[in-house]
Amino acid sequence: MKIEVKDLTERVPGTGDFIKIDQEKCTGCGRCIIICVMNLWKLRDGIAILDEDYHNKCLECASCYQVCESDAISFSYPAGGTGIIYKNG
Repeated sequence: MKIEVKDLTERVPGTGDFIKIDQEKCTGCGRCIIICVMNLWKLRDGIAILDEDYHNKCLECASCYQVCESDAISFSYPAGGTGIIYKNG
């Protein structure tokens, strides 16, 4: 059974950029790709690339930030009143 995330969450616009990748620091280890349940990360030419539409898909769990050993990913929770709201769970 597939769980539809859109049925469990609601998005409040206005988050701004809350995830950034420093491509100079990225080693291409792929940890962010493995950990992200929303599949927002890809490798291109050995460097992690974040989906341009991550604002509308990210669950704001910060897992990508936590597993990045090269400190290439920066994460800050969106401003209060914006971002994801979990309706169930």
